[in-house]
Amino acid sequence: MASRLKPFDPGFAVYVHWPFCLSKCPYCDFNSHVRAKPVDEKRYVAAFRAELAHRAALAPGRTVSSVFFGGGTPSLMAPATVAAILESIASHWSMAPGAEITLEANPTSVEAERFRGYRAAGVNRVSLGVQAMNDPDLKALGRLHTAEEAMRAVEVAASVFDRASFDLIYARPGQSVQAWRAELTEALRRAPEHLSLYQLTIEPDTMFERLRDAGRLTLPDTETGRQLWDATQELMERAGMPAYEVSNHARPGGESRHNLIYWRYGEYAGVGPGAHGRLLTPRGRVAHSTEKHPEMWLTVVEADGHGLVENDLLSNEEQGDEFLLMGLRLAEGIDPLRYEKLTGKSLDAGRIASLRDDGMIEIAADGFLRVTSEGFPVLDAVVADLAA
Repeated sequence: MASRLKPFDPGFAVYVHWPFCLSKCPYCDFNSHVRAKPVDEKRYVAAFRAELAHRAALAPGRTVSSVFFGGGTPSLMAPATVAAILESIASHWSMAPGAEITLEANPTSVEAERFRGYRAAGVNRVSLGVQAMNDPDLKALGRLHTAEEAMRAVEVAASVFDRASFDLIYARPGQSVQAWRAELTEALRRAPEHLSLYQLTIEPDTMFERLRDAGRLTLPDTETGRQLWDATQELMERAGMPAYEVSNHARPGGESRHNLIYWRYGEYAGVGPGAHGRLLTPRGRVAHSTEKHPEMWLTVVEADGHGLVENDLLSNEEQGDEFLLMGLRLAEGIDPLRYEKLTGKSLDAGRIASLRDDGMIEIAADGFLRVTSEGFPVLDAVVADLAA
């Protein structure tokens, strides 16, 4: 299992959380909120500027490789708001040449003129929450757009931005393998360079959890779920868009650089309600999270200059667990020597041997430890075994 730990910098990223949506989807457990009245965007811009100044003081001298506007629905922001936040980021840190600037959007909020405004503000990549490509399933998922609107949004995004991606959810109630294969084949005809394909799970405290518990919602059984997974991998591989991460597929060079920083256990500043961050400080690697409630976050930032509610030094063991949890999601895997550098100990050779014998992991020629195609459907169990 010998390998040489090369100097490796995953990069530095900034995550900006915009927590507002037009409606709350029944499967969603993200920090998203619906407001009846328009949001005071100028006030939020001022708060974002304050938080960015605070994070820059904690992590000075960085070069930003990527910025990601997530939510919520960031495409509900005015382009001027996006521009102001990007200007603030650039005022505190250097921006890498060709830095990836991504904005999440829902098809209901896509207008060509608005997208051109985001492009002028500096956004160069967009990620669209399509989720399904037929109207009955979109309605069941609580989405406000139609399939036709979604495909029109994909076309608009591809015409305005250099790079574009969209998301689909599969293993939906009543979905057959045959129907998913047909839907994914259609999606591939329209996919620019990247698709995110998420298997539907029931998250705590969501409407879908309540419907399931009431016997009004049933997902495909375990066997069908595995068949859906296998069909997904087969079709995407054949189309030249293999999985580079459990749920993310891209043509070579089309990967989300921002998310790669997370999965490669890089450094990132998170600002906005409920945002998370990981910064390397003189104290060590620190975990950040902010006040989740938007109006409370706003009040706290205006009073204190930041909205942090968690500012915890991570132990070596916690860093090792996070490194495994994030890195083993990637097809490229992890370097065991980087784990040793983070934790001061080696991975358990006996557990590695057992997982290899079971066909769950492999050791590549470069020394990286990778989860196999058999291991990915049970990734959580593989990570738990290695981390134990």
